[in-house]
Amino acid sequence: MQGKLNVTYQLICDNDSHEEVSLNEILKNEKVVKLLKSEYAKGVRNLALTSNNSDTNIIFATEKESYGFEAEKKDFADLIELAEEDAKMRKLFRKGCQAVEIIDFETL
Repeated sequence: MQGKLNVTYQLICDNDSHEEVSLNEILKNEKVVKLLKSEYAKGVRNLALTSNNSDTNIIFATEKESYGFEAEKKDFADLIELAEEDAKMRKLFRKGCQAVEIIDFETL
């Protein structure tokens, strides 16, 4: 195969967090409801907060920076190793962050 791939990756760290909470759960929390009412409906009384979509989830995840590099199409099977080498070359690895995750790749 000829051509190139544009590869995007992120570092995986030990202290990364990823939490999903449904919107219904959030609206059951009295502190959140009180805060929303005071922020968006000041002075209005007898309000009930509801959601149209019961499947909506709010995701709390560690914000990460993405890095990229170009690779040959023939090296597709080695993308993770190539991403790790790129991260080592850029000196991105540090204590607790010793792995990479391929986010996206596209052909050029």
